Amino acid sequence: MIICSCNFITDHHVRGCLVPGDGCPRTPADVYRALGHRPQCGRCAITIREIVTAHGASPCDDCALSALCNGAHADTMALTDALDDAIAAQAVPFSVAAE
Repeated sequence: MIICSCNFITDHHVRGCLVPGDGCPRTPADVYRALGHRPQCGRCAITIREIVTAHGASPCDDCALSALCNGAHADTMALTDALDDAIAAQAVPFSVAAE
């Protein structure tokens, strides 16, 4: 199943990078890095977090969203808004070349 259409990341890609040990991705950002991608729209982060959590990894204390998430996703909209804010804070401006 496609998890991220921006980067064409599937659930198999996400599960494939979840290896036991200290190097195991614990957050969506870790998964993006492990797969050599960066978040684009960020809408896939909730699903990636669910896969990571189901695998047994838990968010680290350094995760910017851990205070909102706590693995429960009780308020999905607040989590999505916080992710949008986190991505916007790190956004790199880009320009579209004129034809």
